[in-house]
Amino acid sequence: MSDTRSPFARFARQKTILLTTYRRDGTPVGTPVSVAVDGDRAYVRTFGAAWKVGRLRNDPRVRIAPSTVRGRPTGPALEARARLLEGAEADRAAKALARKYPFMHGVLVPFVHRRKHWATLHYALTAPESGA
Repeated sequence: MSDTRSPFARFARQKTILLTTYRRDGTPVGTPVSVAVDGDRAYVRTFGAAWKVGRLRNDPRVRIAPSTVRGRPTGPALEARARLLEGAEADRAAKALARKYPFMHGVLVPFVHRRKHWATLHYALTAPESGA
């Protein structure tokens, strides 16, 4: 469902991205995450106790770059903004991730998060100029 005019179109087939968040002092911290693109936004998920959740709460600016599973960038980065999703928006993100990664995000990640009693958080990444 990727739109070729979307700033995220080049990430539609990408399995892993390097999501860079920022500490309070501005230090960048990169984390490899799975991504699903839907139109003019990209979706990522994490568990509620992850350090990046606090960094995103303090500063929604992120930088994303295509990467290997281990987080080595393989292409140019794109500036974006992350927004925590709730309700139907979070469900849409979960479905987009499960569609792209049927076993990992459709079965494994939800099972582990439930088993460990972790909150599952979904974020929409949008280009700064789109404002969504």
